[in-house]
Amino acid sequence: MEIIRSKEFTATRAWGAKNISNINGITTRLHWTDKPYNWHINDGEEVFVVLDGVVDMFYKDNGLEQSATLNAGDIFYASVGTEHVAHPKGEARILVVEAEGSV
Repeated sequence: MEIIRSKEFTATRAWGAKNISNINGITTRLHWTDKPYNWHINDGEEVFVVLDGVVDMFYKDNGLEQSATLNAGDIFYASVGTEHVAHPKGEARILVVEAEGSV
């Protein structure tokens, strides 16, 4: 049993994470960041939940770059093959649920 105060979580580097759980190969991790990630395609599905802060999510849909601003409480679902990159505006805390070892 553990209570995690996500707004208090920080990491020593951008996209540093706290591993919360691994349930049958599906990981749940809390990330802290103040810098963009890299464009990538996950090996499987990904659920990306903004817990604190604001994140501009860029993604490609039929080869065209799109974007959406995600605020606290917003969820981005990346299906298999969705190329995407997150750009926080300042500090952000993000809950990511994905297959273990996914990019």
